[in-house]
Amino acid sequence: MKSVFLFKVLLLPVIVSLAACGDDAPFKSEDVGKVDDPNIFTPAPPPPAGWTSGVFLPSSTFKNRCASPRAASPDLAGTVTDQNNWLRSWTNETYLWFDEVTDRDPGTFSSTADYFALLKTTATTTSGQAKDKFHFTYGTEEWELLSEQGISAGYGALFEIINPTPPRRIVVAFVDQGTPAFGDLQRGDEILQVDGVDAVNGNTQADVDILNAGTFPSDVGEVHTFVVRGTDGVQRTVTLDSEEVFIDPVPLMDVFTTGSGDVGYIVFNDHSAVAEEELAGQIEFLAENENITDLILDLRYNGGGFLDIAAEAAYMIANPTLTAGQTFERMVFNSKHPSVNPVTAEPIVPTPFHSTMQITGSDALPNLSLNRVYIITGPGTCSASEAIINGLRGVGVEVYLIGSTTCGKPYGFYPTDNCGTTYFSIQFRGENEAGFGDYTDGFSPANTANNAGTVVPGCSVADDFTHELGDPAEGRIAAALSFRASNNQTCPTASGFTDPRISKASFQNSPDRSLWVSKPAARMNRILRRAH
Repeated sequence: MKSVFLFKVLLLPVIVSLAACGDDAPFKSEDVGKVDDPNIFTPAPPPPAGWTSGVFLPSSTFKNRCASPRAASPDLAGTVTDQNNWLRSWTNETYLWFDEVTDRDPGTFSSTADYFALLKTTATTTSGQAKDKFHFTYGTEEWELLSEQGISAGYGALFEIINPTPPRRIVVAFVDQGTPAFGDLQRGDEILQVDGVDAVNGNTQADVDILNAGTFPSDVGEVHTFVVRGTDGVQRTVTLDSEEVFIDPVPLMDVFTTGSGDVGYIVFNDHSAVAEEELAGQIEFLAENENITDLILDLRYNGGGFLDIAAEAAYMIANPTLTAGQTFERMVFNSKHPSVNPVTAEPIVPTPFHSTMQITGSDALPNLSLNRVYIITGPGTCSASEAIINGLRGVGVEVYLIGSTTCGKPYGFYPTDNCGTTYFSIQFRGENEAGFGDYTDGFSPANTANNAGTVVPGCSVADDFTHELGDPAEGRIAAALSFRASNNQTCPTASGFTDPRISKASFQNSPDRSLWVSKPAARMNRILRRAH
């Protein structure tokens, strides 16, 4: 192995506008009723009261009518019922399975959160999982910081929940440099206690609330104390203060020297807007400075993000003769909208394999021109990351999976703000050039022993927390190199964890999962940017 080389691109904060076309466009004074004096405006009349089952007014009727209007915003004075009515109509207009939602009187709910939780299908997949596992909300300010700048409240450590119920196993997967957890936590540490609560066996709602609050802080300035056990078996106590942390989307790049050529390795953790320049910089370095013959793309902890970034990543990997003029992903909306995007009101146009930057500029992207790729996966590989797998397979790139079954999210949404809450409700399904998009139970390496989803060539291999990411002896990296050396024929004994892990947003109202400890839903997305 060559010495580890951390190649960084200096990034300034990147602001990506989420302003929408149509109903979600930036507020203008022209949007309210005028009187004779052109300098005076009066609010538009209130929407009609009452509810009739199966009858839906346009969502614009209720848009931005808020029980607690925000200052310097498009908000008008309204009620919780107005907000519920907007959710009801918006769901009926844009939700992929709108005809599977039970129509309930919005006036009988005092909480928009409780009402929104019911505005989804209750159907299940062939494996018995919920068809809609990804229905959640974020505070708008918090979401914009996270998605646009890669900033969130936390410690800079990713906690993997190996088992969300007792006996739990919560493990530190990695720690970003320069964050509160750096130096105090390391990959492989197991969490035994959080703020005095038994993280392994605590089984009351109060226990689980403390575990979730401490492990996944919702605000800056929170102080939480952990008892952890390192890979050496020694226990220690660590106190962490939550801060606004930058999540490095591409924290590691390396090159492994083998007898059959050099193999590039990239850890890609997040499809955020700031990932664009950094990922392109890493690929450019490999293309111009290293004679690599193959690439191992580590997506085991990448829950998704902007679809444009996924399309760029796929272009930068693949031989351009395979991707030129081809569809990376085609959006399929609900049956009301076969040809027009219901959110943008524009014709539905497939996402191509982007050969230029879409977010931070228009520069041409580098390219490795590979006919195959080895992708490390796990239950945290979700949505836009799965789109990379599906998109490449759709144009004939040989994709090999090393790890375990992905989360199973061929769906996406346009995050939509109303009254300070950003709503995530599935609005489309993604299909590749070959017309395939049915992987709701995830993609599974070929020798997966149970709970297999869509089978892809490769090896089922457990995550190895005893070695750092980038170490060629780490279980999944070693398996990828060995599988490649065997001409993609020989796998170790299947060991990959295959039961899908989901975010707490998926079961927030499910009694059988109310005591689960699980990560937030923010990084399990396939997100489309809105046009100005």
